[in-house]
Amino acid sequence: MTSLRARHPVLLTVGLAFFVSWPLAGCDMLGIETPAKQAQRREAEGKAIGAACRHTQRSLEDCYASNPKASKAAIFAGWREMDEYMRENNIPPAAPTLRQDESAQPREEVIEPTPGSASAASGPTPGSVNGNGSAAPNSAPAPTANARPPANR
Repeated sequence: MTSLRARHPVLLTVGLAFFVSWPLAGCDMLGIETPAKQAQRREAEGKAIGAACRHTQRSLEDCYASNPKASKAAIFAGWREMDEYMRENNIPPAAPTLRQDESAQPREEVIEPTPGSASAASGPTPGSVNGNGSAAPNSAPAPTANARPPANR
């Protein structure tokens, strides 16, 4: 008897090539981005940023400054496309909303409790007295901010 390799070498080669390449056919489904896909995504994001800036009446310079990682060419292309679209369809620009700086944001105000207004639900505090009039266990006066540790001798 002759072997399968000797009788059908082409069939064996094609079959082997099929079984080796078949698992690799779904690599696009794995979410692995090629450099071309990454460039295309960055271009689309830049155009979207530019279109949003034009729609909200922001200048290109402000848009560039707000989005330093985006391509300036893509931002301009999106801004220009949105400008043409808005002019053709008589779309009024939206009012821009400005971001507040961190210094201008409201800060949380801490209110110190006044003596005698402490509630019983807050639990014992250092130096507090328990129900029978004696000092609470392990209660020592709270150290002050300028207190120094005792000197080692």
